[in-house]
Order: sequence, then structure tokens, then C-alpha cells
Amino acid sequence: MEFELERTLEILRQTPGTLRSLLNGLSDAWITVNEGPDTWSAFDIVGHLIHGEETDWIPRLMIILEHGEAKTFTPFDRFAQFEESKGKTLAELLDTFEALRQENLRTLDELSLQSQQLDLTGTHPEFGRVTLRQLLATWAVHDLGHILQIARVLAKAYAAQVGPWGVYLRVLSS
Repeated sequence: MEFELERTLEILRQTPGTLRSLLNGLSDAWITVNEGPDTWSAFDIVGHLIHGEETDWIPRLMIILEHGEAKTFTPFDRFAQFEESKGKTLAELLDTFEALRQENLRTLDELSLQSQQLDLTGTHPEFGRVTLRQLLATWAVHDLGHILQIARVLAKAYAAQVGPWGVYLRVLSS
């Protein structure tokens, strides 16, 4: 599929509601379960998505628009959520994520990006030259990857409970 900003926005708009539908009202046992040491729970993943909304997507987009490749993106702290989410409830995290996403989508809309701007480049600290188009596509795929991760973590919590059906449940072997 070719990149189109509107198609990307379809995914970005849906993620907060998808997470809310999947997670809201689940017991702590579900939202805190993980896949073992050094893995993330649904709670951790939502916190990670919040950190991305605050420090990654729009800030990097603005660096590309304002500085191009002259200013390297600030490295992203993939583990900041562990400190930033302390003392919060999942409901608070879902509300925060939804509000931040709406704000970021408003910012994106107000920029009225033109197709030629999607080819503007910036400098990623690890990958080097990246385009605005790649950044926006990554934002949507990042959302989808974490939705998949949450579903996998929840499914694996019951891996030992499904008995022989486990051989047919691909999510348990991913």
C-alpha cells in the first residue's frame, strides 16, 4: 500500500478508542500481567505510548520542518514509562493518551502538510536520514505493533489454560 496521510490518520485516530475498548474495565490481573522478566504489561505499553506522544512523533516532525537534517532528533527513552506511570491508574493513562493524541492530531491538521513536505528529511540518532513520510508511517505502524503486543500479552496469560487448543492459537507461539 502506498503512503497516504489520510490513511495514516485513520489508524492514528482509532488507536485511543481501540485501547480503551480492549482494556478499560479489566482487572489489575489482566493489565499488569506480562510475559516474564524484562517484558511489558498492557499498563506499561500504554505508558510507553504516552511518552511517545509527548516526546517523539510531533517533536520530531517539527524538527524536520524547522531544521531538516541540521538537528539530530533527541534519542527516545523506550523505558521512561516505568517512572512516569508510577502511581497512576490505567484509566488515567488511557485518558492521558487520548488527550495527547487528540492534541497531536490537531497540531498535525493545523500544519496542513503538503505532499512535497512528506519528502523532507531529518536525522535520526540511530538510522541517520529519514523522511517525514517515514516518520508518519512509523507512527501508525508503531501503534499497530503495540496493539498486537497487548493482545499477545493478554492471550499468553491464559496459555496454560487452553489445553490442547493451544496448537491452533497462533498468538500463543508469537
